[in-house]
Amino acid sequence: QVRLVESGGGLVQAGGSLRLSCAASGLTFSWYGMGWFRQAPGNEREFVAAITRSGRSTSAESVKGRFTISRDTAKNTVYLQMNSLKPEDTAVYYCAARNTIALVTSAQEYDFWGQGTHVTVSS
Repeated sequence: QVRLVESGGGLVQAGGSLRLSCAASGLTFSWYGMGWFRQAPGNEREFVAAITRSGRSTSAESVKGRFTISRDTAKNTVYLQMNSLKPEDTAVYYCAARNTIALVTSAQEYDFWGQGTHVTVSS
């Protein structure tokens, strides 16, 4: 049974930082591309960042230069380092997994999802 468990969310002031973690189990982590998405109230789920199993990554324009995705295969964990946070970054953040070598930015292409972690950025 595949499980993705996010952690690290919370309340932070604008300009602050948070690091989200997503621990994966029940899968061969090294085979999987991973992604982070977010969903704010009343909005659709949107792409944040993705990383391939070889470590190649990309991120949305809205977070470039502020957010960094990384992975630790030994720990079966993917991270999202978020710096210079803005109130508009407030959302529930989800990690996702797909068994692929590709860099996947579309939510529809992911097979497994975590339950999400809340991030609130106050102004």
